Amino acid sequence: MSVAGGLPLAIARAQLHQCESLQIFTKNANQWRARPLAPEEIAAFQKAANETGIQPIVSHASYLINIATANPALRAQSLAALGEEVDRAEALGLLGVVLHPGARMTAPEDDAIAMVVSALAEVIAARAGGKTMILLEHTAGQGTAMGASFEQIASMLDGVRDNKRLGVCLDTCHLLASGYDICSEDGYRETFDRFDELIGFERLEVFHLNDSKKPCRSRVDRHEHIGKGCVGLEPFRRLVNDPRFDRLPMVIETEKTGTREKMKIVPDPLDVMNLDILRSLRKQG
Repeated sequence: MSVAGGLPLAIARAQLHQCESLQIFTKNANQWRARPLAPEEIAAFQKAANETGIQPIVSHASYLINIATANPALRAQSLAALGEEVDRAEALGLLGVVLHPGARMTAPEDDAIAMVVSALAEVIAARAGGKTMILLEHTAGQGTAMGASFEQIASMLDGVRDNKRLGVCLDTCHLLASGYDICSEDGYRETFDRFDELIGFERLEVFHLNDSKKPCRSRVDRHEHIGKGCVGLEPFRRLVNDPRFDRLPMVIETEKTGTREKMKIVPDPLDVMNLDILRSLRKQG
């Protein structure tokens, strides 16, 4: 949900859409700089979250952050930005910060994983008393993006000694695009069996439910409306009724209506459409 007009308005928008959980950006996702969060805005956000019961809430880290890079300047900037993202989420009382691990560029895969591990360890160690988690998002594998296989994600998590505050976010579009065939019943079962074997469901904290404009193994990250793309409806039906995932927040990142009034609290027709479809897939009783 948009935070236009202030962070508390994201919760009001989520309530209007009858959401049970929520994802926000606590700052502009395409800028390094962030405006400070005023104490009164933090208090209003927490009050709205408590009153509406919309929980858990996660934030998504800036797209500029790249903790897989070996470039010293970009790495330093990324570490500082990730630390700020975690601090902002901590102040707001969020479950965690969803993070793309970044791109290795010309570096070997093992070196990039080592960079991710050291960055995560550094950011967590500097905030030893915190509760907010860093949630590594499985990626579509576009270009040299890291995190497109369960093996890579597992190596990143396992490499950090104090990893209790690390978790995973799975995106249905990314799963399909990276090569996990979640469309068929067998493929769905095999995908999550493999995830549990390599990473473990205890690490899974959030789902992004997005259809995909591109087919399996395309390695292209292009979200589509629920049921309108290459994922189709059946995998979403399985997910929203899978007892293993009952406790988990499921967030849509589908395209919004371009003409919406950004500063107002009004229903977005495309959000309503996608949420209604997902709710209709839930088995009753």
